[in-house]
Amino acid sequence: MSFTLPLLRRATGSRAMARLTMFLAVMGPGIITQNVDNDAGGITTYSLAGANFGYALLWTLVPITVALYVVQEMAARLGAVTEHGLADLIRERYGVRTTTFALLALVVADFGNTMAEFSGLAAGGEIFGWSKYIVVPIGALAVWWLVFKGTFRTVERVFLVASLFYVTYVASGVFAHPDWGQVLRATVVPSFSFRAGYIIMLVGIVGTTIAPWMQFYLQSAIVEKRITVKEYGYTQVDVLVGSIMTDVVAWFIIVACGATIFAHHIHVETVKDAALALGPLAGKYAGALFAFGLINASLFSASILPLATSYYVCEALGFESGINRTIRQAPVFYGLYGILIVGACVIVLLPNAPLLKILFLSQVANGVLLPFILIFMLLLANSKRLMGKYANSRAFNGIAWVTVVVMIVLTLALVITQMFPARS
Repeated sequence: MSFTLPLLRRATGSRAMARLTMFLAVMGPGIITQNVDNDAGGITTYSLAGANFGYALLWTLVPITVALYVVQEMAARLGAVTEHGLADLIRERYGVRTTTFALLALVVADFGNTMAEFSGLAAGGEIFGWSKYIVVPIGALAVWWLVFKGTFRTVERVFLVASLFYVTYVASGVFAHPDWGQVLRATVVPSFSFRAGYIIMLVGIVGTTIAPWMQFYLQSAIVEKRITVKEYGYTQVDVLVGSIMTDVVAWFIIVACGATIFAHHIHVETVKDAALALGPLAGKYAGALFAFGLINASLFSASILPLATSYYVCEALGFESGINRTIRQAPVFYGLYGILIVGACVIVLLPNAPLLKILFLSQVANGVLLPFILIFMLLLANSKRLMGKYANSRAFNGIAWVTVVVMIVLTLALVITQMFPARS
């Protein structure tokens, strides 16, 4: 992509228009990566937060947005400056053994996460009365065809369009007719409860925001798109826009469920329950839009998660990778992508598959891995030899380390609460 930017600069008349044109050329990796964060698991978490606690957790999305930007900005900067993926940098800096351990755990976690996306697709289809034995195979085939047959440019455009469909959750929130005064007050005035359920939900919201795979995918996408430090200012805006977009969507999901399900004291346990409950309370369009959003998010994330896995495995082991390469040029990359999709699809379709146990183990793996990945990133971003003048500044380091410490504490708390759930 970088080789096209000088042409764009010369072809554009005004300075402001040139900047806009260059931003449109560079944008994509940040917006896509962070919107995928609102996957089936994320939507479930936000739905249950609104259904069980109303607007009480809206305030958490403000600091979460800052944390998301800080971590993703580091990943994007590492990619633009070094022109290498994160797995490649970890292998070069910390050795094969460390990289192999991280890879194995990441592959297991991402396989579980991919199954979660196809489970979300099945749940979304069932809301409309569609059998999972039809919806899931069609979805898997569509995801496979997109990546195997498309170029990076084509795939990125499809992903950007999918990001726009998250507006369905904004519409659901508006159709719910909340008390906007209460909503805004809950957003800017923090409230806290020491009830076990509240703390677990708080940790769940934070834990679903920053996942290990996101850092690998974003950095790999920056490298494949050939974004360098010359265009990095535009990438920072891309990451910022993505951070705000993903948490605005989360905000409206909580608002929609808080204004309806929580207000009417309806008990729900899954995102499917939430979507079905929204219909009678906020109108059939709100429930239908909510369900459509779940299907879109599940397909979107089912495309990205195995793609991220293929990127970092091939980077770490020295295999060719990238959507712009053919199957002959990158057989391991495409082979792993196909195996993850087919395997996840088959297990979801099994009548008595232990999905809850698998999802639990993938969440634990994510929780254990995240602190290590964040520390690796900080050490790499602070290396003057690697980053030169683009290494973290003292001010940025302070924010970044606080973010990492908070994420480590909350992630460990999430793992502990899932391993030793409260009995009361």
